Amino acid sequence: MKSNINIFKFTKILLSFSTILLIGSCQRDISELQPAKNPTNGDIFIDGFSPDLIYAAFGGSVSTAFDTDKNVTYNNSAMSMKFAVPDFNDPNGSYAGGAFFTSTPRDLSGYTTLSFWIKATQPANIDVLGFGTDLGANKYQVSVNGLPVNTNWQKVYIPIPDAAKLTAERGMFYVSEGPENGRGYTFWIDDLKFENIGTIGKAQASIFKGQDKNTNSFTGVTNKVDDITTIFNLPNGVNETVNASPSYFTFKSSAPAVATVSESGVITTVGTGTATITANLGKTLAKGSLTITSSGSFLAAPIPQQDPTKVISIFSDKYKSVPVDYYNGYYAPYQTTKSADFTVNNDHVLNYTNFNFVGIQFSQPTIDASAMSTFHMDIYLPQAIKAGANFSIQLLDWGADGVYGGGDDTSGTKVYTAPSLAGQKWVSIDIPFSALSGLKSKKHLGQIILSGTNIDNFYADNVYLYNDGSIIPAAPTVAAPLPTANATDVISVFSDTYTNLLGSDLNPNWGQKTVVSQQLIAGNNTLKYAGLDYQGIQLANSLDATGMNYLHLDYYSANSAALNVYLISTGPVEKPFALPVPTNNTTTGWKSIDIPLSAFSPVNLANIIQFKFDGNGDIFLDNLYFHK
Repeated sequence: MKSNINIFKFTKILLSFSTILLIGSCQRDISELQPAKNPTNGDIFIDGFSPDLIYAAFGGSVSTAFDTDKNVTYNNSAMSMKFAVPDFNDPNGSYAGGAFFTSTPRDLSGYTTLSFWIKATQPANIDVLGFGTDLGANKYQVSVNGLPVNTNWQKVYIPIPDAAKLTAERGMFYVSEGPENGRGYTFWIDDLKFENIGTIGKAQASIFKGQDKNTNSFTGVTNKVDDITTIFNLPNGVNETVNASPSYFTFKSSAPAVATVSESGVITTVGTGTATITANLGKTLAKGSLTITSSGSFLAAPIPQQDPTKVISIFSDKYKSVPVDYYNGYYAPYQTTKSADFTVNNDHVLNYTNFNFVGIQFSQPTIDASAMSTFHMDIYLPQAIKAGANFSIQLLDWGADGVYGGGDDTSGTKVYTAPSLAGQKWVSIDIPFSALSGLKSKKHLGQIILSGTNIDNFYADNVYLYNDGSIIPAAPTVAAPLPTANATDVISVFSDTYTNLLGSDLNPNWGQKTVVSQQLIAGNNTLKYAGLDYQGIQLANSLDATGMNYLHLDYYSANSAALNVYLISTGPVEKPFALPVPTNNTTTGWKSIDIPLSAFSPVNLANIIQFKFDGNGDIFLDNLYFHK
């Protein structure tokens, strides 16, 4: 359902008729008064709308898609409901959809089904039709999906799973349908009402697809009763599958001290032991169950300590993760691995059971890990390590075309055995990319394949790539350090922190090949010298720096093998100072340096006219100033 709505009120009938009788001084005991009963009117649209009905168009739908029609009706009725489904890419909305509800609740407990007649301008399968959407709690929603319609009128039944629950229902009807094969069409609904039909068969109810499932759990883990199905035999002999809200069911836990289950079907593990969750629809036991075996408190994985700016996360609550296609690509018929992922104390954990191998894929987009040095994941094997057990991690790069199987894919694999692999405790795995010899590139990572022998199941958390400091990203992601020198003690040439000298030419034409640009790095103006051979800065006027003691500079390079800075005075007289670069300096990221002006002797500090840089690589510069 959509949250944005457009509301239209068809009728609002207010009956303002009251009679007051005063008979002597008699007073009636308030305990004799009976609670007011909700109206039992089951009509929604019979030759027009029933009283107090409101229509709300769903957000993103065409708000004018619904209308009434006096020309196309069932059995010559006065009018019908008309829905005009838009074409694909209609600027007014992508589908037709909305809810019909009342401001006054109705008692529908005496009915067995919602029924109506429907026809369309073409054969189609309507996405969703149902009732119970009231733009509030929507507690008792019921729907059918993919309802087939054609150009003939046909009657549709949507059975009520347990009418005894509907003593105060406001959601009378809702519908949602998009284009068929990209094209819009029109359908009509008439004679829409709740009916009491004795020929509706008894519901066949099930949870968890009717299977008796088992799962391991821990205190604080929540699950949800899912795959709820109700099947009814309709008067036309069809077995109709109806989607029903969990609130129609009554859930039961065999051991509430181990696991509880709410009215909405949320299962919470609260203690140690075993509990079985079952459900009833009315007096009928639903097929299927979930048996939970709880080991008590869950030992969380170690909290990652890596700098978020140096991490690409695939699965971790510590970091923001990239888009992931799936954490369990089921490769039938060879894969046996199932997923039983869970959340404990707001921490998401991957859980793989019946394990042989499993794939994690991220293709939209693939991951460029060229600035990362290491793959990390934490795993927990709940059993003691079996003889011959091993755990394998394979990283796949899809090559320059970024497509799986394009002919340029490469991969690297690392296998772990005891004692590196241990049971009944978290094991942190860190694999340097340099240890994955078969992985020829890491610019288009697309998959992680986990496989193992003699490992039944395991938990995984904190799957990410990180830079341990041995690799410098091609460009900085954070601004240069903020200068701290007092402005009164500074002569600034290029810095956002201080007032710069006026008129400096940051890119004089000296015949150089260097490409100069200014870029915003985290909101801070930064000079970039791409493909440096040499580059100058021409001051507007000669500068007297004799009152200063140091030249300050922040610089960043991932690929420079040589970098020098020069001061130049009239003459010209120049003197270089060699700056440490990545090939001869282990410090990564921004480098801040304060160079004593005496290092530039014999340059005349009273008459400085230019700066020059030479070397190679791509250089980022900021905060170029003199200071005391």
